Amino acid sequence: MTPLDPKRSGAQNGEERILLVDDNPTNLQLLLQTLDGRGYKLLVAKSGESAIDIAKKTKPNVVLLDVMMPGMDGFETCRRLKSDPATRDAAVIFLSALSELHQKVSGFSLGAVDYITKPIQPDDVVARVHTHLTIQRLSREVQMRLAQIERELSVVRGVQQSLLPQTLPEIPGLLLAAYYETSRHAGGDYYDIVPIPGNRWGIMVADVSGHGAAAAVVMAMTRAVFHAKPELHDSPAKLLQFINEHFRYMWGAARFVTALYCVYDANARTLQMACAGHCPPLLYRAGTRRVEVLPCNRVVPLIIHELTDVPVSQVELLPNDRLLLYTDGITERFDPSKEEFGLERLRQALVETVEHTASGSIEGIMARVRAHAMEKPPGDDQTLLLCVVK
Repeated sequence: MTPLDPKRSGAQNGEERILLVDDNPTNLQLLLQTLDGRGYKLLVAKSGESAIDIAKKTKPNVVLLDVMMPGMDGFETCRRLKSDPATRDAAVIFLSALSELHQKVSGFSLGAVDYITKPIQPDDVVARVHTHLTIQRLSREVQMRLAQIERELSVVRGVQQSLLPQTLPEIPGLLLAAYYETSRHAGGDYYDIVPIPGNRWGIMVADVSGHGAAAAVVMAMTRAVFHAKPELHDSPAKLLQFINEHFRYMWGAARFVTALYCVYDANARTLQMACAGHCPPLLYRAGTRRVEVLPCNRVVPLIIHELTDVPVSQVELLPNDRLLLYTDGITERFDPSKEEFGLERLRQALVETVEHTASGSIEGIMARVRAHAMEKPPGDDQTLLLCVVK
């Protein structure tokens, strides 16, 4: 086997440290001769105790560790190295004449990454050291890339948050509360409330398929189109048709948007609704103390094909009624056994929190969602918008 070129191995920077641990001077000398001149900084220890002291001070990348040593043997040395945060990242390669399987299993269970069998073959040592140093370099590069992506997604999240209502409007006769959480740094859920002449209000809840940065971009585009034609805000059907038509160039693509758009008349206490594939809202009736799933004649989600006819439903709201709009990230929040929170649990949560304020009810519902999930992170974006009639 031809020895590996240190320049091609990336070790020429002199920063990679290798700790050689063996009580046999002949073995140490062979290891030094094998690895010398390859761009590594070589450190030597003749016992497990001294190896641990040197490792704490120098933080080696790789430890070539003899198994059979007087006093602290290689297994115990490895265990201590791996139990200390200062040294646990070192790649431990055992040096041993023991070839039995149970010995290797014992070493791997302690955190070792490889074995070199004695008598030592120089090419074998070089190859294995190079392999594990390469793994470490690639791991560091991956971590750096991930950190960069995390920073970029945080920026996207900040921009996205600025597109949502910073404060909920004061609507006569209506109390509002909202909850919004992305499954990652950025997501595809969107909600908005806009004023309409005549003491009316447009209420939008939408959900872009998927999540992450791509969904966030479509969410921002949807928001821009929604605000582009305020003269359509008083017509739920025309508003959804306009948004869908604007994205004609994306029809048939993998991405789509579910949307529920409502117009609330604060004078008449009526709500008009148009729904494109979105979750139907829940309405708690104070008079009956029951939760209705409001009938919405849903059409297909937006950005699929032309919407020639979008039906509009109307419902009258009464004092102390509670209207809950949401995205499927709530009902499809799973527990560790893959059971979803579901519509019935959401209905029950709404009933159980009716004595709370609007914001208190939202907090109570989300507490139940998180309890169901047993704090397992959400797999989808989550939005709740609650309207309480005074």
